[in-house]
Amino acid sequence: MKTRLVIIVILLLILTVLLTRNDERITNTLISIINPLKQHYKNFTQDIEDKSQSYIFQKESIEKLTRENRVLRQRLLEQTHYIKQIKDIYSVLPALERYPVQNISITDTISYVKLNSFSQILLTRPKNLKKEKLYGLIQKNVVAGIAQVKNNQLFGYLTSDKKCRFSVFIGPKSAPGIAEGLQQNEMLVKFIPKWYEINEGDKVVTSGLDAIFFENIPVGIVTKTELHSSYKVAYIKTYSDIFHPKTFFLINDAKATLVENFDSNETRLSSTYYTVPKTIESNASKEFADDLNMSTKVISSIPKRIDQTQDDVVEPETLTEEKVIEKTIKKQKERYIPEQNNDQLDLF
Repeated sequence: MKTRLVIIVILLLILTVLLTRNDERITNTLISIINPLKQHYKNFTQDIEDKSQSYIFQKESIEKLTRENRVLRQRLLEQTHYIKQIKDIYSVLPALERYPVQNISITDTISYVKLNSFSQILLTRPKNLKKEKLYGLIQKNVVAGIAQVKNNQLFGYLTSDKKCRFSVFIGPKSAPGIAEGLQQNEMLVKFIPKWYEINEGDKVVTSGLDAIFFENIPVGIVTKTELHSSYKVAYIKTYSDIFHPKTFFLINDAKATLVENFDSNETRLSSTYYTVPKTIESNASKEFADDLNMSTKVISSIPKRIDQTQDDVVEPETLTEEKVIEKTIKKQKERYIPEQNNDQLDLF
């Protein structure tokens, strides 16, 4: 043991002496031996550092990309839903021309109220809706149901729900009745007077007397009738599609509107509207609605003020063909006939 220590000490002394001497051969020899070792050590440590940095960088990149992916997926879902809503709205816009725009809002279905029921839905709520008031829902061009605001939510009751009730006319003689939801694509019309003849296949339309719907909107067709003690009952097959409740027209105000200052020679209509008061009975309202036919605006010269009178007194002054021809000839005479010949050529 002592011999080994002595040998090591001697070698260290020799090495110290050699290093202290300025001999280039010894220095070069030592550098050639030590430098590769240092280089290998440096490369080894650098590789370890690069791998650690690469792992940390990849982890951060994965987390960042994951967050971005979630945001992009959320935006994609929102845009997909938005595009779907736009398609639904554009699909019903052509039918909007049939109704007075100022009295109608567009509402979309949010979800069903119950998972096991397809007759009640939650709807997006337009502005200025009153609580407890019943609003009509139109799907494309037919009756879809009614809506009501409860607990700050707009509930929709489709034609298959028992809470869906509104007044209707049946057949060519407009037999009155109250339609009530029964089941899938079927409604029951009650309280039809016994003296009205109701046949299978008769068309059922809204009456407009309950201020829920406009008049003459299609509801369905009669499938069968029954005679009760004091009135008739009719079963009808509805036109609405209760299994695809997407976008609806919501009737804010079902009152009829009239247009004044209409010129048949122009394509522009006056923007002045007047509301038919409630004092005008159903016969007069029906006469106006027949002219309107729910597809064009009523052309009339109704004054701005309508006094409360009976039906036989209130008769809107309509322009007959003779009056239109007379006014047209007068305009042409004023334009093209000289003043000095008026006395000779004026035959009217």
